[in-house]
Amino acid sequence: MERDELSGWLRLLLTPGVGSSSGRKLLARFGLPQQIFSHDSATLCECVSSKQAESLLHTPDELADLLDITWEWLTQNPQQRHVLTLGDPRYPAALLDTEDPPLLLYALGDARHLQAGWAPSASSRIAVVGSRNPTAQGVANARQFSQTLAQAGLTVVSGLALGIDGAAHEGALDGAAEDQLATIAIVGTGLDRVYPKAHFQLAHRIAQHGLLISEYHLGTPPLSANFPKRNRIISGLSQATLVVEAALKSGSLITARMAVEQGKDVFAIPGSIHATQARGCHALIKQGAKLVESAQDILEEFDLPDGPGFAINPGASDAAFTAFEGISGIERSLLEALAFEPAGLDTLQARTGMDTPTLQALLMELELKGHVARLPGSLFQRLARS
Repeated sequence: MERDELSGWLRLLLTPGVGSSSGRKLLARFGLPQQIFSHDSATLCECVSSKQAESLLHTPDELADLLDITWEWLTQNPQQRHVLTLGDPRYPAALLDTEDPPLLLYALGDARHLQAGWAPSASSRIAVVGSRNPTAQGVANARQFSQTLAQAGLTVVSGLALGIDGAAHEGALDGAAEDQLATIAIVGTGLDRVYPKAHFQLAHRIAQHGLLISEYHLGTPPLSANFPKRNRIISGLSQATLVVEAALKSGSLITARMAVEQGKDVFAIPGSIHATQARGCHALIKQGAKLVESAQDILEEFDLPDGPGFAINPGASDAAFTAFEGISGIERSLLEALAFEPAGLDTLQARTGMDTPTLQALLMELELKGHVARLPGSLFQRLARS
């Protein structure tokens, strides 16, 4: 893309009162943005209101600075940094079928992943989303499911948020082949910053083995309104959406709703009836989402059964929930008493008859072995093991 062409796209996006819908009408009528700005108000009014036409005749004050910043960002590393417009052959074809495709996308990652509208296609991509404050089991599920799905050749799409999103990206990176598009992170800021900061190293890994995508200009801070909006891109890029854990009021449910509106499948992992983080998944299942207990349940929907082409991660199988390798008989008794719902020392004493010092010693040993997670509020939870 030449600098003048980039300037035209940025000017269109910065024009007050002209959103994506009006922008697409103008592009369909006049062609590239530079051609839009060559017309007078009367001609522009054939597509937009007189107020919008008047705005289009004035150059936004912030255009010059944004153009300088964006051009410098692009030219410093053209193999990793990209701007994709609606007319670019590298623009993801799956988004063109959605109700509100962004006029412009910023991308950070290997240029090879952007060829021919991104291979693999949407039929090989799945969104994995969930709570920012998940249980320890939820984090393990997100990582294990995503690793297995990536091993099967699927690309995991998520939002780089804390909790389930981060675990999904990590699992996909761990499971993908070297030359595979492992994961796509759709972010709610400009690509010149990482949010949350705790995911700085994760974002670097994604840039090396996947893609980071944003519709927001460089320099855009983490504004709360941007994150629900970007969810339409997460679902739009994917054939299906998996919700791992979610409260009833959750951005993940927004992604699931958008997936349904786009005609996509929604999967949900059930949890404890007492867990707040499971209620959103249970609500989705009641509304028709497909209940899944293992990654294989999803692979069957993608027509990717277990076979010689890849190795299924045993952490996603039913065996993961009954593994007692490397523990003593008394530790196994405690695990069976703990089950998979958080419990405190008083509850465990009542269930096992063990005294407090014995329980504390056993729980610490099981925590070190990776069978138990310590939760806030002096609670403990058994983890499914691979």
